[in-house]
Amino acid sequence: MPVPDAGPAPAVGDVLDLHVGPVAHGGHCVARVGDTPHGQVVFVRHTLPGERVSAVVTGSGGGGRFLRADAVEVHEASPDRVPPPCPFAGPGRCGGCDWQHADLAAQRRLKAAVVHEQLTRVGGCTEEELARVTGPEGLVCEPLPGDDAGLRWRTRVEVALAPRRDGDGVAAGLRAHRSHRVVPVDDCLIAAPGVVGTGVFEDPQALVDAARVPTRHGRAAPRVSALDVVSPGAGDPLVVPLVVPGDPPRRRGRRPASRRGSHRTPEPLGPVPEVVEKVRGHEFRLSARGFWQVHPGAASEFTEQVLDWLDPQPGERALDLYAGVGLFAVPLAEAVGDSGEVLAVEADAVAADAAVRHLDPYPWAQAHAGPTEEALAGLVAADGSADVVVLDPPRSGAGAEVVRALAALRPRAVVYVACDPAALARDLATAREEGLELVALRVLDAFPMTHHVECLALLRPAPAPS
Repeated sequence: MPVPDAGPAPAVGDVLDLHVGPVAHGGHCVARVGDTPHGQVVFVRHTLPGERVSAVVTGSGGGGRFLRADAVEVHEASPDRVPPPCPFAGPGRCGGCDWQHADLAAQRRLKAAVVHEQLTRVGGCTEEELARVTGPEGLVCEPLPGDDAGLRWRTRVEVALAPRRDGDGVAAGLRAHRSHRVVPVDDCLIAAPGVVGTGVFEDPQALVDAARVPTRHGRAAPRVSALDVVSPGAGDPLVVPLVVPGDPPRRRGRRPASRRGSHRTPEPLGPVPEVVEKVRGHEFRLSARGFWQVHPGAASEFTEQVLDWLDPQPGERALDLYAGVGLFAVPLAEAVGDSGEVLAVEADAVAADAAVRHLDPYPWAQAHAGPTEEALAGLVAADGSADVVVLDPPRSGAGAEVVRALAALRPRAVVYVACDPAALARDLATAREEGLELVALRVLDAFPMTHHVECLALLRPAPAPS
């Protein structure tokens, strides 16, 4: 039957009365305008499944197919709702956290639900398949060891700077959700103690002043727009000042004119120092701006699980794809020994150089600087093979080309380390087509208070049909 005309679509700023449905990937829940199956989809932040809320429309997407909104008033609250511990969390405030209004156990149930939805809807996993890999309790999002409160865990924080209202120096801030707008803050409750201890929230101007470097010909130093603060596992915290390329200096306290399209990626002011991280007795030295897991318990937990699942044996050939500085390649090199081989592949030249240094004690291991798809294509063309593989791609995932090439190497085991469940689901669908099946899965809460989650998946060749 025809759908009745619902009138003009809601616009930005309109307030909607919504009954909130299930959680969705991205830190929001799903509702519908008019609460009918035909109503326009609304992705609502700052709410929980089952609540009735008033929500302000903040935007739209998909060519108008759906709306975005913030819940600004709760009429019927979920039993999982709690007061946000951070005063800067909420509609129109800091966009760094998604679930501070939910009990920590509830946050983890929501994340498990998102992973389940992505694996079934996008990845094509059946309930029977998931039951085999998760056990009788179903999909569970686990806390990392020692993380009972979900706060003070983030060891790497980029703090934005904005002119103080009184015109005297700069104030620390974090970005609003889906915005470049800086929300002034005097603390970040998920920032690690070492980050906070630098004084970045208390007196960022002092850090800016200490970081300035002279420039040639008497020109003023460029404006510092952000401070990248790193609290490594070994040594003191570091502060890396960031500047916007081509951004002219200005007098203290003067606000810059707004320019459409002027948001450019900040760059370090001067050389970037290195930091040291320790995992399983190994020291990894990397750029303070390089990739490393931000939760202090993540790198060790992931490494232990990767080695347990792969069970690398002396004489085997191991691949570490998207290897970074060699977190997994180093223990793999120790496990396969001098009768084996390890190839670590990393596209970022700085990280690849670090991996070369870390693998230097193991002549049977090498690091290759270049795209993973190119390295795999070369191995496949040479009729190469691999026994065990670690796949740790960026948030966008490995992609079909990489998964197909990897499967062509006929590994006996692959561990996929995924920071995005949607990307994992897409790649699992391709892996299934290529004869690799999911046999184990862990969902880890490596990013409490946010919607982000880490998944570790073990893949093996599917048994031949009888």
